[in-house]
Amino acid sequence: MSEKLFEKSLTRRGFLQASSATAGVALLSACSTMSGPGPIGRVEPSDPPLPSNDIMYAAIEDDGFSVPAIPYQQIDPQFLRQIVRDPTGEPPGSLVVDTSSHHLYLVRPNGFAIRYGVGLGRAGFEWAGRANIQWKQKWPKWTPPAEMIARDPSLEKWSAENGGQPGGLKNPLGARALYIFQDGQDTLFRVHGSPEWKSIGKSVSSGCVRMMNQDVIDLYDRVPGQAPILVTGGASAGADMVATSGPGLAIDGGIPEGSVLLRRIN
Repeated sequence: MSEKLFEKSLTRRGFLQASSATAGVALLSACSTMSGPGPIGRVEPSDPPLPSNDIMYAAIEDDGFSVPAIPYQQIDPQFLRQIVRDPTGEPPGSLVVDTSSHHLYLVRPNGFAIRYGVGLGRAGFEWAGRANIQWKQKWPKWTPPAEMIARDPSLEKWSAENGGQPGGLKNPLGARALYIFQDGQDTLFRVHGSPEWKSIGKSVSSGCVRMMNQDVIDLYDRVPGQAPILVTGGASAGADMVATSGPGLAIDGGIPEGSVLLRRIN
């Protein structure tokens, strides 16, 4: 699929309670982070407290794969899964990726959100806009698109003609993939897992939104139907935010067989 520019005008007041240092910076910049809102002590009964980090990031058996434990002690605590006050103002059930702070928020009722740390595409490989999560899959197959193979010929062995790379621990899409569609069309961008936990909080990948495998497994189970997703940069409190996507480069060649088509939830 040829490179495609997505452009969306997005406005939201008071998206982050943060410094205005990022104002005026390209919204998909790979160079800045903000800590965002901190964890809270109380949650509503519908969302009980999350397990301890020892439990959340322990080794697990999942669909025949042994997912190794994550040494979470070596990760900045802001990038560990936690419940925070929702800074986005988006409806419950929405996913919001703040590219300035490397956080993904799953908006929950009553003003709360579950926040996850994410890794993002390096400069020139990002995507921003409003879209929907329309499909999802466990241990997905990965098929690098022609543009990616042209940049890295060693990926030819996983081309569509060769059947793609089967799901597994070494697959770049990790344990789960959530497929982003815009206006009914596959953007070829994904929210997905990754065994490379050291990349969380950084902008080093070839695109998409990558999560630790234990986190993407958790998120997958919390997205039962089509969910709106907003990928954008942060803004200072009280400022208007306008996000325009850059010339993102796709990292996947299509929806693999066996994916789950998500129904619309009204």
